[in-house]
Amino acid sequence: MKPLIRIGFSGVWPNADMLNYFFYKLLQERFNVRICSPPDFLFYTHTDYEHRLFNCVKIFYTHETIRPNFNECDYAFTTYSIDDPRHMRLPYYVYEYGTPERLIRQPNDWDASLARRDKFCSFLTSSHHPRKNRNRASIFANLSTYKRVDSGGRFMNNIGGPLPGWFEGKIDWMRGYKFHLAYENASVPGYTTEKLVQAMIARTLPIYWGNPEVHRDFNPKSFIYANEFPSEEALIEKIKEVDQDDAKYLEYISQPYFINNQPNEWFDHNRLLDQFERIFAHSGPSITEQRRKNRFFSFGRWILVKRHHLRK
Repeated sequence: MKPLIRIGFSGVWPNADMLNYFFYKLLQERFNVRICSPPDFLFYTHTDYEHRLFNCVKIFYTHETIRPNFNECDYAFTTYSIDDPRHMRLPYYVYEYGTPERLIRQPNDWDASLARRDKFCSFLTSSHHPRKNRNRASIFANLSTYKRVDSGGRFMNNIGGPLPGWFEGKIDWMRGYKFHLAYENASVPGYTTEKLVQAMIARTLPIYWGNPEVHRDFNPKSFIYANEFPSEEALIEKIKEVDQDDAKYLEYISQPYFINNQPNEWFDHNRLLDQFERIFAHSGPSITEQRRKNRFFSFGRWILVKRHHLRK
């Protein structure tokens, strides 16, 4: 018999299907999971304040570059590597795709996809911060002076409008391109999002800028790593060199995405489920009481939470 676990969610995307939510599906592998209100264990994210209305064990998750506040949560799953038994790393690409099958290379799967690539380079981003993301706008503009770079997001769109179809529509679109500019919002240790993974699934060659520890996630020989170049000019020269030499392009595109084509440790569901075993076994009143003692109480913020809750 699987042990019964009563969980709840606060702050997940509107209209989300809880039965297909990552944590719900994961926990079903080892536990008898019921969504309850009030729950014994509450999952919440960085956009949520209503978790303050609950008095139970709280589990924080975010895929953004936000560190957990253990004065508000009891446990956390984030993109960071934090040496704390209350925390476990969970990159967004694992949260989004769940399993690694689409990233495992099959014999010559790159060869079959080459015939579909009749365009040079794709670029896909919907938001832009003029100070934080200057390099994204710069690489797009400067690489476009060499050959056309198609932008399919809202930012610098030049294909007649943003792409439809959410993640799968984006991946299908990328399949027609030889390269893809996969630039993160920030270069932060541990912060590897779907941007690199979508390009890999599309079997295009990623030009990646972001996580300085990305080699812990993926084989660095399978993409052009922009961080390691001394300048944007040097990076563009490398892209030109690879574009103009089929042998050099194939050196990249034929590489497995994982080291030895074996999924990285972050996809291991047992690793995550073992952490939940510890959470469910050792959580209790003493955990939440200690958190409440440490928490800074903001009456004004509490009133705002109550108002937002009552308007629903």
